[in-house]
This record gives sequence, C-alpha cells and structure tokens, in this order.
Amino acid sequence: MSVTFVNARIFTGERILEDHAVITDNGKITGLVPSSAISPDGKEKDLKGALLAPALIDLQIYGGNGAVFSMYPSVQSLAATVAYSKAGGAAYIMPTVATISPEIMLQAMQAVSTYWQQGGKGVLGLHLEGPFINPVKKGAHLTQYIRTPTQEDIDWILEHGREVVKMITLAPECCDTALVKQLQAAGIVVFAGHSNASYGVAYGSFENGIHHATHLFNAMSPLESRAPGLVGAIYDHPDVCASVVADGVHVDFASIRISKKIMKERLFLITDAVEENKEGGYVYIREKDRFVSATGVLSGSCLTMIQAVRNCVEKVGIPLEEALRMASLYPARVIGREQALGRIAVGYEAAMVVIDTNWETTVYC
Repeated sequence: MSVTFVNARIFTGERILEDHAVITDNGKITGLVPSSAISPDGKEKDLKGALLAPALIDLQIYGGNGAVFSMYPSVQSLAATVAYSKAGGAAYIMPTVATISPEIMLQAMQAVSTYWQQGGKGVLGLHLEGPFINPVKKGAHLTQYIRTPTQEDIDWILEHGREVVKMITLAPECCDTALVKQLQAAGIVVFAGHSNASYGVAYGSFENGIHHATHLFNAMSPLESRAPGLVGAIYDHPDVCASVVADGVHVDFASIRISKKIMKERLFLITDAVEENKEGGYVYIREKDRFVSATGVLSGSCLTMIQAVRNCVEKVGIPLEEALRMASLYPARVIGREQALGRIAVGYEAAMVVIDTNWETTVYC
C-alpha cells in the first residue's frame, strides 16, 4: 500500500528538505517530491513538522527489553532486542555475541536463521565479537573461551554460520592472515578489536585488508608517544573505519571530538548496549549510566542509537546531520548496504525514523 509522509523536515542523508513529501510503496521509497506535487490519492501520514530521517543502524548490541540475546540466544530474545532498538530509533541491528562457547554461538546462528524464516525484520546478521581476541585486552570477555583460530575453527563458522554471520571482531596479531582472508572471501566483514597490536602490526593488518575496528579506544592498545598502538594505526590509515560508544563512559566526549576531527566520515556510532543479567558466565549489573561485570569491569552501555546521536550533537558538538549519518549512512557503508539503507531516496528501503523536538522517535519500516 502506498503511504505518503507529509508535513516534515526531511533529512535525506545529505541535506534537509523543507516542503517536500516522501512516497513509499511496498517497502520502498518511490518518490521524494515537493509538497505541491502530492497526488490526492492514497494514504497520508502527517508528521506534524517533525524531522524525518533514514532509520538508524546499530552494528553492536547484546540485548534489550529484559532479554540478553548474547547469553540466551533465541527468536524471542532477538525480537525483544529489535523492539528495544526500534524504540531508540534503529530499524536495523547486528545482534552481537561476545566470546563464548561454540554451543551458544551455534544457538545464536540458528536463532537468527529461524527469525528470518519466520518473517522477522530488522536483523542484518550476526556479529561474533570473539573468540579470536587477545586475552591482554579481553575487557569483560570470558578468558576460558578465548582461542587462537585454527583452520577447523574457521571452517566451522563458515559451515554453520554461512549467510548468517556478517561481522567478526578479532585481534589481528592473534590470527593468521590467510584465515582472515578466508572469512572476508565468505562475505564476512572483519573488525580489529580486543587487540594489543603494535602500531606496525595493526597498520600491516589494515594494509592486508582489515578496514574496520571495534569500539575505538575500548579494549585496544592506546595511542602513546612511543607506541602509537591500534588507536594510532586507526587514526593514521585512510581506509579504516571505527565504531565508537558515545555515552561519555566508554569514551570521553572530548576524545570523540578529537577522533571525529581526525577520522571524519570513518567514525560511526554503535550502542554496545546490554541488559541486566545476574546469572551465568556474563553477569551484567546496571550502575546508573553503564553496565559492569560481577567484578566491576565495564561491560556494556545503556544507550539507544538516538541517545548516541543526541550526545554527539549536545556533548561533542557534531552537527545534527552528520551525527545522523554516523548512525545510519556510515554503518550502512561498513556492511556494504549503502545502496539500500542510510538515505531517503527513490529506490531505497522505506525505513525511516521520525524525531520530534524532545528527541522522541518513531520508526517506520
């Protein structure tokens, strides 16, 4: 059914249009026209002067709405996480599983596959954050499941997770380059993260084809005067994009501002959001504006994507249009979906978010 969105300021992903309308039909954007050109036929949705923008995209989230998908993967916990994300402006997510047993990884793969088979929307694939990480930079990840990948490990992921696993975070200094390339050849986007790589090793891995990094500053070798580390390599390599958790806890807002000046369009937003869980291997305890492990290690955020955007505008000083791109167009580029997501343009998916003056959101998709 055709729906026309009227009476809105429209952020196309490039600029803001006034006195225009968006026409959608069968899940696609079919028109972006001046308000004066609207046909009187069809259903109209009056947005009462709010901002209409491309729906947001979260490439790292563990759970929401009382469910911890990363620990208890199921269609139900996946649906709860999608609902949490939609309430925060994100129509698309990459549910994430931290370093864990093969059994839970397999359950997560099966849950995503079943969710799709049942017609579930909003899940782009599965993000495996680990287990091929450096224990020196494990953060809150469980040491007993960290491993150096073998050919058998990669074959197992590709056998069970083909078409489901879309992202993997690994420590490049702990992984053979040939195995990394095998993952990439299967269409999996490889991120460097939870890594203690030196600047030279990190930059070399970027030259060898890793062009993404997970949660800038967190769980990675820092930028120091005599050891630029992974952070320095990310800053220095022109092809490398990195996610950042813009809650003021994981990363100071001044550090985000500095990073944005250096990285420009290479920096994008994630939530790294978790949900409270007091049992099992991963314990998440809420402390005001963050989650910590049973031993007090920072282990996740309380963010939604619209909160991350708002923080970038109000706390970092990034213009609204650019902050929205950091949460929509740039994540779409990272996963190779920039021709379908991240813009309001003819031919793109009709996934949009309405943002009112109080930063309240409604997702249409």
